[in-house]
Amino acid sequence: MKNMKKIVCIFSLLTVVTLNANAQKYLTKNGMISFYSDAPIEKIEAVNRQVNAVLDAATGDFVYRVLMKSFVFEKALMQEHFNENYVESDKYPNATFAGKITNMKEINLSKDGVYPATVEGKLTIHNETKDISVKGTIEVKGNALLGRAKFNALLSDFKISIPNTLVNNISKTIEITVDIFLEKLKQ
Repeated sequence: MKNMKKIVCIFSLLTVVTLNANAQKYLTKNGMISFYSDAPIEKIEAVNRQVNAVLDAATGDFVYRVLMKSFVFEKALMQEHFNENYVESDKYPNATFAGKITNMKEINLSKDGVYPATVEGKLTIHNETKDISVKGTIEVKGNALLGRAKFNALLSDFKISIPNTLVNNISKTIEITVDIFLEKLKQ
């Protein structure tokens, strides 16, 4: 709980700083994160288009917050089980990331193009925090950035348990895709 409060505080602080600072800030309130799990019996996919994210381009600091109940599944029963049994959305309503684009100086924000990016930080899901390092891309499009990354996460790293009766239905690893369009904050 202490880590969650710290991350929420950091996100709030960055949001406030975003509104007051002169540095290059980018933000979105409708980024997209999806996940995919492929098991022998069933494929599970969900999409969330209500991701809040802030990037401070001067420092590379990057945070995002995901409301867990905003993941949409093809089957309503999967969505219900996800929220009630696995991620316990009422108890742990958000997933968060707080970190940094470590090679931000190599991304030319004044020239349109696609640049490799490495993001490192702390991912918190189900009140469990894990250090991650992910390779992706930042595409510069005028005054906007499109951040893309794909990585795998183990459910056990976030203490998300699978009942023995469903162990063959759900993969122990999920593939997470981040696709976030960030607009430059007008000064």
